[in-house]
Amino acid sequence: MRTDIFARLDREPEPPKIETPRMSRHRIALFGGTLAFYLAIVIAVLMSSWLVTLDWKVMLFRPYQQWPQIHAFLDYYVVLGQRGPTAVMVACWLGWRSWRQHTLRPLLTLGASLLLLNVTVGAVKYGLGRLGPHYATQIGSAELFAGGDIFPSGHTANAVVTWGILAYLAATPRARRYLSAMSAVVSLGVGLTTVYLGTHWLSDVVLGWAAGLLILLGLPWCEPMITRAENWIFAARERLSARSRLVPALPVAAGDRQPVPAGQPTAAAVEAEAAQGQVRPPVATGSHPAAVAVVTTATGSRPRAHTTPPAHQGHPARSERTPVTPAGSRRPPHADRTPRGGTAPARPVAGG
Repeated sequence: MRTDIFARLDREPEPPKIETPRMSRHRIALFGGTLAFYLAIVIAVLMSSWLVTLDWKVMLFRPYQQWPQIHAFLDYYVVLGQRGPTAVMVACWLGWRSWRQHTLRPLLTLGASLLLLNVTVGAVKYGLGRLGPHYATQIGSAELFAGGDIFPSGHTANAVVTWGILAYLAATPRARRYLSAMSAVVSLGVGLTTVYLGTHWLSDVVLGWAAGLLILLGLPWCEPMITRAENWIFAARERLSARSRLVPALPVAAGDRQPVPAGQPTAAAVEAEAAQGQVRPPVATGSHPAAVAVVTTATGSRPRAHTTPPAHQGHPARSERTPVTPAGSRRPPHADRTPRGGTAPARPVAGG
């Protein structure tokens, strides 16, 4: 009995007790309020309201010059909002959970959330085309429709979704509360870090928070699709495993002898019986392809056996020689051969 860690991992785990979130009235209310806040931020930037003025004041304050001692740390901290590294880290943890719980829901939920993030945030980014603070051209301008791609903040929205998915998939209410607080702190810090570094306006970060929260609140609407995708993947795996268990028939090379199953006569035995005038009944349908069928010619002569020629023609096997019946050999007698037990005929003596 194995006692290492792999023996414990191979045991069947307990079924996950996590319940699939549903769109309750409370959740729908939060989704509606967040959506209204999202639209209000977009409209405020489009109208170049007081929010755009606040963006310029924060940018001209230049936070990276006010506290330069934390600049090096924040350069690394902002990586927690980059999509590639964070997606890999979270996918490793959710992949472990999927393997232990025998379910693909954690990974499929992460994939669905990242897909929604790319579609929704990317569409608004390139649709509004806002330039960043380092590329601003006119003080007080919203810098919209200028070919930029920073509104809303992708770092902030990605931090909200990637770390918030851990709280969304938590198995217990306590773990959900702790993970929700952790994801809120991380996403808040990532957003403010981008403002400190001067890569985003403050309104970009606020809209990024709202965009990520909308995706997390709307994920229960995607749960039926995730369930169907998981069932389809498992069904496809079962079909592939069933096909792999079927043993295909191995082809036989030309000239090779096929194995004769038990109970079937060999080619030599069939030929010997055919030479003695005995006809074996035909082989039943569905028998092994190596079975030999004995057929009788239409002229009534002795039956022929359709067999594969032996590998060595020079020295036939004992059973393949012409059999001798009680009536004698079937070979025609030779004039110069003396029968057994007879007297040899007198031969003329040369020279005499």
